[in-house]
Amino acid sequence: MQLTGNLLIGQQSAFGSNGSIKAVNASTGAAMEPAFGGATLADLDRACALAWTAFDVYRETSPEARAKFLETIAQNILDIGDDLIERCMMESGLPRPRLEGERGRTVGQLRMFAEVVRNGDFMDVRIDPAQPERKPLPRVDLRLRQIGLGPVAVFGASNFPLAFSVAGGDTASALAAGCPVIVKAHSAHPGTAELVGRAVQKAVKDCGLPEGTFSLLFDSGRDIGQGLVADNRIKAAGFTGSRGGGTALMKIAAARKEPIPVYAEMSSINPVLLFPNALKNRGEAIGKAFVQSLVLGAGQFCTNPGLVLAIDGPDLDKFIASASAALKETAAQTMLTPGIYKTYESSVSKAGDHADVTCAARGLAAKGDNQGQSALFVTTADAFRKSHDLQEEIFGASSLIVRCPSLDAMLELVESLEGQLTSALHIDEADYADAKRVLPALERRTGRLLVNGFGTGVEVGHAMVHGGPFPSTADGRSTSVGSMAIYRFLRPVSYQDLPDALLPDSLKTDNPLGLNRRIDGKLQLAS
Repeated sequence: MQLTGNLLIGQQSAFGSNGSIKAVNASTGAAMEPAFGGATLADLDRACALAWTAFDVYRETSPEARAKFLETIAQNILDIGDDLIERCMMESGLPRPRLEGERGRTVGQLRMFAEVVRNGDFMDVRIDPAQPERKPLPRVDLRLRQIGLGPVAVFGASNFPLAFSVAGGDTASALAAGCPVIVKAHSAHPGTAELVGRAVQKAVKDCGLPEGTFSLLFDSGRDIGQGLVADNRIKAAGFTGSRGGGTALMKIAAARKEPIPVYAEMSSINPVLLFPNALKNRGEAIGKAFVQSLVLGAGQFCTNPGLVLAIDGPDLDKFIASASAALKETAAQTMLTPGIYKTYESSVSKAGDHADVTCAARGLAAKGDNQGQSALFVTTADAFRKSHDLQEEIFGASSLIVRCPSLDAMLELVESLEGQLTSALHIDEADYADAKRVLPALERRTGRLLVNGFGTGVEVGHAMVHGGPFPSTADGRSTSVGSMAIYRFLRPVSYQDLPDALLPDSLKTDNPLGLNRRIDGKLQLAS
């Protein structure tokens, strides 16, 4: 498929006239063809107008029609074939196996949400039938369902050019909820964005849906991204990126005449807690596994293990020695963009210059442009407590080990941490009592707790939470991965004493959609 650099506004395709951007080959730093035209404010207005017009029609599509749409997107992405992988490799610097896996995850998310829509339970249908004879007052007829919030703005992520971008989890869950989507493509991989965007655009047409169900915009600056969140026809936003970028969008959303939710995934250092018996019995093995997680994808995962807390002593020394030996053998890897690489190098240099930090090991030196050299640092609990700089995320293959004088000191540090996406406990059975002491503090500040593993690797399923208290996400009550992600883009509506003819199909007495429903609070399964 030949790239055009065009905006996709509804079913239209046109080159934007507000400047242009080009992708950069992550491995060489060279600009890539073609240029992608930046959207104007008029283009933004057109996309928002189409989305708003589409909303009331699209949100009432049947579960089967919406599920078929999601499945069609998935198949269209697969039909792009190797062109998608090859372009994405050049734009992101990510290896083929990683991107083929990410494509599978993207398609899997769409198909999972198709199943969620067909099942219908996301509508949470509740019916409290009228009781006209009730004393002392009769009861009215009340019926409830969940409906889509409205058009959603989705911002493509740099580190997941497929699974968290044009047709990624935010888009899939918003479309499943009945919300039209306008995507602001990430400037690092515009070619990948166009290829996937055309797959979605074609699915809209083939499924006979309103053309405003989907649009894709490129931005040569920041006006379009900011304008999307500010537009009164946009009712929610999904964002994955830096803390600064996420909080900037949150401020715009909060300042609107009608504030809207911004579901921003931003910053997390994902603490790893090593307990005494596990450290004594398996410290060297844990050290090697830790490094494998740390350097995965050049450390450019939001769940990267950026902090290790453990009680100081000979067993921790063995862990550090094992991890250091493994790290020294890791090759430098191409990072997503030159900008991300420069920020990583600056952050690592700053950490190494800290008076209370020692460098335990560095990976192999870079052999090419924009290749990040992995790093492992060590500090004390006292230094970590006093220096907020040491608690900030370094986006890349870098981690900090903190020597704690006692379990109480470890617990104190946990209490000082900001909100996290993941926390990992490495324990043996003899550590259970100590782990139980720490669990409540971790639960209060973490979206996903795991034992004897690492947070890298996010399963797309029904019980997954990929979220956490601020600043890991803007709203710790939500998840951006898993079937529960749909609830970010829904709200409940109650209908009182409406005639059956005026009720939506999901609430009609004869249940034409065959939904599971709660009648007087009791679950009734569809026959």
